[in-house]
Amino acid sequence: MGTESLRRRGMRLAVLIVVWDLIEGVVAVTAGLAAGSIALVGFGIDSTIEVFAASVVIWQLRSGGDRRRRPALRAIAVTFLLLAAYVAIEAGTALLGGADAESSPVGIVLNVVALVVMVPVAVAQSRTGTDLGNEVLIAQAEETWLSNALSINVLVGLGLNAVFGWAWADPLVALVVAGFAAYAGVDAWREASEDER
Repeated sequence: MGTESLRRRGMRLAVLIVVWDLIEGVVAVTAGLAAGSIALVGFGIDSTIEVFAASVVIWQLRSGGDRRRRPALRAIAVTFLLLAAYVAIEAGTALLGGADAESSPVGIVLNVVALVVMVPVAVAQSRTGTDLGNEVLIAQAEETWLSNALSINVLVGLGLNAVFGWAWADPLVALVVAGFAAYAGVDAWREASEDER
């Protein structure tokens, strides 16, 4: 596959992520608020961060340049760190105050569908980014893999609550989501800082 074909493929994948994550984010936040699920709301907010990151990939692939990569990575890092702080505070409050999240069948179905859709997208992004030698697309693929890991964690928390009535599982899993978000934020900041050298 030629460079131009790979670039177009990378663009299509990024556009797919924007569309999917907009839908996923709205459904996750709505279902999370309805069920009182901090993990599901955090997952939905993460989807909006992914929309931003995929938009950066689209911009970079369209312009063909790498000039704004560092500021974009730093902006993504800050949003991840803010997400981590919000989710950690909300989860800690829920754990200390007695968790009361309800079961969310919509959240469970959403996360199963997210895995079915996004695992192949992450594989395709990784291959396309590697074949192009495009670090921005490779970083987006890593973010998509992170989102898949978040889906699994949120699914576990929602499942434990639905099957066993363990409402405390939701904020506990939300802390895992916060940890993933903090790691992604620090990693993106570090990657941007390496560009300065």
